[in-house]
Amino acid sequence: MSKLVEWSDSLSVGIEEIDTQHRTLVDLVNELNDAIEHRHGNAVVGQVLGRLEAYTRIHFAVEEGLMRVLGYPDLAAHKREHARLADQLADLRERFDGGRKALGFELMHFLKLWLTSHIMECDQDYARYFAERGVTPQPQPRTWRQRLFRR
Repeated sequence: MSKLVEWSDSLSVGIEEIDTQHRTLVDLVNELNDAIEHRHGNAVVGQVLGRLEAYTRIHFAVEEGLMRVLGYPDLAAHKREHARLADQLADLRERFDGGRKALGFELMHFLKLWLTSHIMECDQDYARYFAERGVTPQPQPRTWRQRLFRR
């Protein structure tokens, strides 16, 4: 698979759960790029785009919840940034579903730029805020039942 975005330490915010989710977003963007680049067809591109949209919503909810719990003062601005991306993804999806299938270059350029700049700027801001206050959110330990059933 060709990689449009390479994971690097510069994309890490130092919070394990968020870094794991960011890696998943990078993987989905790369999978979408691969599907477009290798002309896997509109059904495959649409399916990967749908997974990217769904995972993005989940990721935003986790990030915003963490910021709310830890009292991040710029939560409202960060939520607006998230809403802007969600709106742009929805617009691209609508155009794709409406028959304008040739979104390849436009879509991938937008996703690469947004993902890397958002993580390296906006997300680093809240990571610094947490670190300055000695807060290092860690995932909660899994119970034996969660490990057994992989929840």
